[in-house]
Amino acid sequence: MNGAAPHRSPWLPTAPCTPGRGCAAHPDPRTAAAFRAVPAPLACARLAAGLSTVLLGVTLLPAAALLPGGARRLLVRLWVRAVVRAFGVRLTVTGARPAAGPALVVANHVSWLDIPVVAAVLPGRTVAKREVRGWPVLGPLAALGGTLFLDRDNLRRLPGTVREVAGVLAAGGRVTAFPEGSTWCGRAGGRFRPALFQAAVDAGARVQPVRITYRPAGAAAFVGEDPLGASLWRVARTPGLAAEIRILEPMSAIRRPDRGLLAAAAQQAVDPASPPRPTRRPPAVPRQRASEAGRAPAAPDAAPAAYRAVASDSANRPSSSVHHRASSNPAAASSARTPS
Repeated sequence: MNGAAPHRSPWLPTAPCTPGRGCAAHPDPRTAAAFRAVPAPLACARLAAGLSTVLLGVTLLPAAALLPGGARRLLVRLWVRAVVRAFGVRLTVTGARPAAGPALVVANHVSWLDIPVVAAVLPGRTVAKREVRGWPVLGPLAALGGTLFLDRDNLRRLPGTVREVAGVLAAGGRVTAFPEGSTWCGRAGGRFRPALFQAAVDAGARVQPVRITYRPAGAAAFVGEDPLGASLWRVARTPGLAAEIRILEPMSAIRRPDRGLLAAAAQQAVDPASPPRPTRRPPAVPRQRASEAGRAPAAPDAAPAAYRAVASDSANRPSSSVHHRASSNPAAASSARTPS
């Protein structure tokens, strides 16, 4: 979830956002004069209430698993909303009607708060980095809640995660993912990596983009090497912290059966200011030689198939953001090959 960590693999996306002076400064330097932190006793009460609500959910989760699907989802939604409110965060929902049935929910990534904020509106299983499993309190909660853990340091395991997500979607479930691959400050964002969009293509499921916005900007940002405890305390001390989740129009993976196109379309929907991805033309078909005139013609789909593979891989190549020019290495395309 949060950004930089020591000894990271070179293919992993990184954000230049930092918790100190910079785009994610706490509080926002432009409004620092008007910022009045919540008194420490009230902040401690918020923190205790939030963690207690989380632990209550962990305790009741085995019993909730016995309920019918609809009742269980309603209970989870109410519980997660209670968690968000206990931390002093006001949640509002705007936009379109959510996609019905199985859907891959994709959102921009700002904070650990993104997970309960999305779950409060669109409950389902979540894709999170493997390190989350080791977090105190939140880690066991994520594991018990059916989180799909992604090992970002091992590309060879990525196709297995994609197949697992596709299986959940094919069974009628909902999966939430943050395809930027790292948290950003909220004033800027990263590229949507196309790998997990392959799961929606394979399952024929819809992609449901959502945009998350926090006010004041930066207060909820969990970036760089920001410790989880410091982020929890900052959220508890921020007065009037508000989270807005805007539900955008769902997209059909059947109409866009290409993970790169899906990722690009979802990113443009979530962040209209993001630069469009470059596209490649199919390679020119060489003219037939006179000596080959008597041979059987090549299969008409051969060149487009090769082009589709190249275009799918090129969709993961980075372009400039407001901060920097990110770097990543594309991997092979399709669920049978190693997804990017």
